[in-house]
Amino acid sequence: MGWFLFDPLSLFFIVLILLISFPAFIYSLGYLKGHHTRFKNILTQLAMAAFVLSMILVVSVRQVFVFLIMWELMSLLSYFLILSDKDSPKSVEAGTIYLVMTHAGTAFLIMAFFLMYKVTGSFDFLVIKQALAGLPGHTKDMLFILLLIGFGTKAGIVPLHIWLPYAHPAAPSHISCLMSGVMIKTAIYGLLRFVFFMLGINALWWGGLVLGLAVVTCLVGVIYALIEQDIKTLLAYSSVENIGIILLGVGASMFLVKAGLPVLAVLALSAALYHLINHAVFKGLLFLGAGSIYRATGTRNIEKLGGLIKTMPWTALFFLIGAMAISALPPLNGFVSEWLTLVALFGGVLGLSSGFLKLFFCFCAAALALTGGLAAACFVKAFGIACLAKPRSQQAAAAKEVHWTMNFGAGFLALLTIALGLGAVWVFKLLAKIAGYTTGLDASAMNFSPGLFTLQPVGNISLSPVWLALLLLVIMGVVFILLNLVLGRSKVTTVPTWDCGYYKLTARNEYTATGFSKPFRLVLSFFLLPYQRSEKIKESFYHVKSFVYETNTKQVFNEYLYAPLVNFTFNLGRLAKNIQQGSVHIYLSYIFVALFLLLIFMGRF
Repeated sequence: MGWFLFDPLSLFFIVLILLISFPAFIYSLGYLKGHHTRFKNILTQLAMAAFVLSMILVVSVRQVFVFLIMWELMSLLSYFLILSDKDSPKSVEAGTIYLVMTHAGTAFLIMAFFLMYKVTGSFDFLVIKQALAGLPGHTKDMLFILLLIGFGTKAGIVPLHIWLPYAHPAAPSHISCLMSGVMIKTAIYGLLRFVFFMLGINALWWGGLVLGLAVVTCLVGVIYALIEQDIKTLLAYSSVENIGIILLGVGASMFLVKAGLPVLAVLALSAALYHLINHAVFKGLLFLGAGSIYRATGTRNIEKLGGLIKTMPWTALFFLIGAMAISALPPLNGFVSEWLTLVALFGGVLGLSSGFLKLFFCFCAAALALTGGLAAACFVKAFGIACLAKPRSQQAAAAKEVHWTMNFGAGFLALLTIALGLGAVWVFKLLAKIAGYTTGLDASAMNFSPGLFTLQPVGNISLSPVWLALLLLVIMGVVFILLNLVLGRSKVTTVPTWDCGYYKLTARNEYTATGFSKPFRLVLSFFLLPYQRSEKIKESFYHVKSFVYETNTKQVFNEYLYAPLVNFTFNLGRLAKNIQQGSVHIYLSYIFVALFLLLIFMGRF
């Protein structure tokens, strides 16, 4: 039967992994230069190559047991790559959190896989697929929940996302590019392979649950990204948001398959696959840009940046392209995939018969629209505060453009970002075939692209990214002509920026990232739970020497879910210490009791 399964779904993910790994490897040549010893850099790149190979094996093997081994190998290699900066306590903490969470998710996968083996007696994907067809509904439901938790932990579904804001900032930027761009997508592959392809959609509530989790994941991710000041942590939370967007398409497809709407089901899954590859490209680009900024300035704090568009023009340009794409601005790739997801959701509104289900799909579409708006605000802050205005620190003022290999890696992904937007028609035709194969539906007769440059997924709704791009270029050309030729350059007067009465504008007068996000913190205070702390240091009763003001928000999931869980675990451990009495007779008694209970469990008594 062979060890590998090179079907359309596997080949899609293999191409995606290689597509992101190539620029990440080129980027690493400049990023690691002078950072460590030559020997350590070689080891790091060998580990990176092994990491890429493990991901390829995860999406191409056809035996469940081998899949599990490759899944663990991928997790361990990524853990060691996070710890490549072993001198940083934060890297150790981030690696520990990641290792705990990924093994917690793996535990659920092991339970699901052993249940499959118990029912089917085989580890082969195709044999399991045939045997699961006649499985009782409640067993399928149990398998679905186990798979969703197991793969959801790696994907970063809220509230299982806790490891992402720690691991991504701690890892080197080219590793963050791989982890966010493709590693978390292997979890989406797992869901598609084991739920769609092998298990089959058993109930409507499966899709409803995934849609509900997707909405929460979208909104929580973008809200935390919006208030974040560390540029890589911001990007990590944004990855959570985009996993939510991908799952909106996956969940809608699951729902529509069971509802008997095959065209919309294929459309929704195609949109999810489109956003999956789009996110891999523009998020990889943004992580590489963040790494270039960090290497040039030595800081990831947005508040200490500024003015980089003058000192690092190529880095700023590539980061701007990524920021526009992730903000879903036309005609770039992020806009196309989010538009297709919205069309699929509204198609569900029109196609479903139940009023409640129509309202639910409307709610999901509204959540996606809100997420897009908040994401745009988030990256206006990220790019504007980091790259525009005046430098806010000596490091930012002294920044210089990075090594050409780093700009090559980022530039390659920037071109892909544009190409995936303008070439949407050709890309979507291919993705529709992959979605049809994955769902088991015949997509050969589904014509989503009636024209050479036009997408028409449902009814008369159409989009042409190429013509949209040409229209934008014409508008910009007309504006340029009006400003420079018709009105004349002599009529344009250059004056200093108005500075509220101050005779000289400095970096201290500029808008800050904290100030930018304050209105959002106030509006979303019911969730973010913001708090302030101030302290006056006085020389005398009347004279204040300095004033310290701090504002921050609470990490709701850390404080109210994971912190109590960790405390409970440690308290349980302290209680377990009492069974260690140091007596061999007592330890033999423990073994006897354990064996007796095991025999009862196995039905021997």
